Amino acid sequence: MEPDLIQTQRRGRRIAMTAPEVDAFLAGQRVCRVATLTASGAPHASPLWFAWDGTSLWLNSLVKSQRWTDIARDPRASVVIDGGNEFGELHGVELRGSFVPVGEAPRTGEPVAELETPERLFAAKYSPAKDSSAKDSAANSPTMHHDGRHAWLRLTPEKVASWDFRKLGI
Repeated sequence: MEPDLIQTQRRGRRIAMTAPEVDAFLAGQRVCRVATLTASGAPHASPLWFAWDGTSLWLNSLVKSQRWTDIARDPRASVVIDGGNEFGELHGVELRGSFVPVGEAPRTGEPVAELETPERLFAAKYSPAKDSSAKDSAANSPTMHHDGRHAWLRLTPEKVASWDFRKLGI
């Protein structure tokens, strides 16, 4: 995470996460909520799995979805990742920016150097290991499944806001 993006947060500095805290939080969470704008200007929000590479948020999205249609027309979006149940436990991050499609759409698995890291991170996060008794770690590494219905979207945040009410000690 770019520390400059964190430092621009004006309100709530006391509860803002540091850049390393944001990175750790985004790497550990499993679900984000993506908000896009429909053609009529109405908001559309949807939950998705994601990968965070320390710089960008990666979505593996259905290409025949409202989200994909919205982003193709207007790539601007807001993404929220949050956690906690009680007020004093609430913590999260909002990322704002524009999504960019990367690789073929839909994704069939053709080699794309830029997708090596997000696909490795995504597979490690959401796919079970192949064989826990395998001695070769490469044979045991989860692999990305390409179903011909999904493609990659990358959001490199232009603005980041974070909050961690646990810092208030209530």
